[in-house]
Order: sequence, then structure tokens, then C-alpha cells
Amino acid sequence: MYTPDQFREARPGPLHALMRAHPLGLLVTHTAEGLDANHLPFELAEGEGAHGLLRAHVARNNPVWRQVPDGAPVLVVFRGPAAYVSPNWYPSKHEAHRQVPTWNYEVVHAHGRLRIRDDERFLRGLVARLTRRHEAGEPLPWKMGDAPADHIDQLLTLIVGIEVEITRLEGKRKLSQNKEARDIEGAARALQARGEHGLADAMREFVPREA
Repeated sequence: MYTPDQFREARPGPLHALMRAHPLGLLVTHTAEGLDANHLPFELAEGEGAHGLLRAHVARNNPVWRQVPDGAPVLVVFRGPAAYVSPNWYPSKHEAHRQVPTWNYEVVHAHGRLRIRDDERFLRGLVARLTRRHEAGEPLPWKMGDAPADHIDQLLTLIVGIEVEITRLEGKRKLSQNKEARDIEGAARALQARGEHGLADAMREFVPREA
């Protein structure tokens, strides 16, 4: 990933935070048939391994778990908020007219090694944890026990677990850091008015605070 210095994010904390907040990762693999990509909700175990461990599951009918051997290098991409930025939102544009359109975004590339986990106990625990996490905001959270046990047992036979041991993390936060403070604030204000609150808040991290 091309990452100019002003947009590079190497701190594990912000990278893990983005991965947790946007857990639908893009698993990129290389098979005998070429490149493949699968969109999967991942669980991040930050304390396992040097850079963390990712866990997910795929349909048993998905050929990826047969085509990619244990230990194969893979890439998982996590994309945070992203939006178009108009040059009209920069105050300096109206003075010198030397601004152009762009996109702002946050992204993490997790490089790692794949491991297949065709293991009922692993899958049951993973599905239970993912369910608890993503149902937590519901008024009456659904849990696995709400469905008949034999139904859950059958469904677990239709999926296969995967783990990705993260070997390297790359982060890019393109948030107008190369602009004047007033231009960052102007773009952030326009994005916030359009409902892009997360991106606007992230951009404001780079606006110097008054003493």
C-alpha cells in the first residue's frame, strides 16, 4: 500500500481500534486459480501473537479453505470511514483557487498466515462470541440458545473456521493532514453536516488546539 509519511499510522492501538470498529474484513488469498477475495466478519484477539490474531468462519461450500494451505500468506483489509472531499470546503480555495478534489479514508492492512480450523468446539465458541458482541446493542439480544440445539448443531457442520496470525500491520489515515488547520476544519464541518461524523471527528485530531 502506498503510504506517504504524513498519512502513515503505525501505532497498534489506533489500528486495532479501527479493526474492532469495522470488523467486516476483506480476506485476500492467492490460489492456483489466481487471486480471490472474501468478505468476512472477524474477531480480533489483540493479546495473541506479536500483532494479534484474527478469527472468522466461511461456508463449507466456499472453496477458499481447501484451496489455501495452512501457513499460506494472506492479507485482510479493514476499511474505516471514507468520503469524497470537495475543494469548495477549504477556506483557502476561495482565496487562491489552488485546491482539488480528493477522498479521505482510514484503512488497515493485516498481513498474516492462514490456519484452517475445522473444529466444532472452535466454531461454537467463535460464533457465540461474535453473536454476543454484535447483538449487545439490541433491546433483547439474540443468543444461540434461542434456537433449537439440533438446528445450531446442524448449522455448525456447514461452516469451517479460519485463523490469521498477524505478522505485519499497515495503517493509512488520509485525513487532510497535509492541509492548513482551517482547511481541515472546513472539510470536517462539511462532512459532519453530511452525516460523516466518524470521519469528521478523526480529521479534527489533526487540528491544533488553542492554548
